[in-house]
Amino acid sequence: MTSGPLSVTLDDVRDAARLLDGVAYRTPVQTTRAISEAAGVRVLLKCENLQRAGSFKVRGAYVRMARLSDDEKARGVVAASAGNHAQGVAFAAGLLGIRAVVYMPVDAALPKVAATRQYGAEVRLVGADVDETLAAARAEADRTGAVFIHPFDHPDVVAGQATIALEILEQVPDVRTVIAPLGGGGLVAGLAGAFAQTAPHVRVIGVQAERAAAYPGSLAAGEPTTARLAATMADGIAVGTPGHVPFGILAQHGVEVRTVTEEEISRSLLMVAERAKLLVEPAGATGVAALLSGTAAVDAGAADPVEGPVVVVLSGGNIDPLVLLRVVRHGLAAAGRYIQLQVLLDDRPGALARMLEVIATKRGNIMHIDHDRTDVGLAIGEAWVRMQVETKGPEHCDELVAHLRSEGYRVERSDGGSPGL
Repeated sequence: MTSGPLSVTLDDVRDAARLLDGVAYRTPVQTTRAISEAAGVRVLLKCENLQRAGSFKVRGAYVRMARLSDDEKARGVVAASAGNHAQGVAFAAGLLGIRAVVYMPVDAALPKVAATRQYGAEVRLVGADVDETLAAARAEADRTGAVFIHPFDHPDVVAGQATIALEILEQVPDVRTVIAPLGGGGLVAGLAGAFAQTAPHVRVIGVQAERAAAYPGSLAAGEPTTARLAATMADGIAVGTPGHVPFGILAQHGVEVRTVTEEEISRSLLMVAERAKLLVEPAGATGVAALLSGTAAVDAGAADPVEGPVVVVLSGGNIDPLVLLRVVRHGLAAAGRYIQLQVLLDDRPGALARMLEVIATKRGNIMHIDHDRTDVGLAIGEAWVRMQVETKGPEHCDELVAHLRSEGYRVERSDGGSPGL
């Protein structure tokens, strides 16, 4: 799959598949009529969110650790992660009887910390972000002689993730396009390299969060470069610097890289939950986001249309319930299921009740409401009423605003709705 001392061959991938037999699940591929219709192409979902330990990461972690020598296993392993890799390493270590120390950021999600400990690893909370955590883990490995298990930058890890490609070819023999989340690059590199060896006609597209996209600049520079990251809900793929091993594979095979916005991610996570009945983390939904946003089909007229069948890899399902709550709310707002209104009322008895009755006739459901009688722009006897209203979607939002205005109300909306309303 690549040349040189860090090459990953098809034999490596097949050997990894044998190692994972009985360890990792052969995750299902699920058809999805709703997403297929929205994308205009046949779409299937590779459900790595249903994998053991909740993500594809267990594949690469187990293969890397199973190939250690007896001496290396005796020294133990150390890893760093905010979540999925941590759980994958802890799970694999338990199966292999290896002592594992996993460093996680101090603000790592409590459910992920608890799960890592439950799998048997010693968890140490160090660092404000993954970069600081990685540095602490490497220092521990240097100090103790434990083997550092990198989350993506090692041939064995790439080979483990590549086993997903072998499964896809068996499950969807006529697959033409595979779309997968892209962080450090282990997953997409594994897919690209394996398909290049077994089915070179299959097109692989990697998807990054727009706020954490290190690969476009690195590919343009011809080498891994460090990108400045902004906060993103897709923390599972928020990696500032691509790994050298996966970068070489992506560059060699000309893998296409796309980016998606926070709004596109949240809408897609919500659609996967509502229509496919699958719970995925934000990073795991980026492939669907690229497909539904249109960037994976036609990128400003520069890209060829995606050919089906398309398999989208749902990379993981480890989402903090609190994050899930925020993301669902964000997704509902982005999908037009909430509307933020400001309505000018006469501040007199019965005025509010009448306005609420007008909203009720259009089946709007008030979620939150408050009054402002102190705005300097208000005349004496006037008040702004600010509301969050639950609706059935964008058309319903527009109908609700139009109806209020037809009843004589001055209405402003702050949810990015139609400018004419």
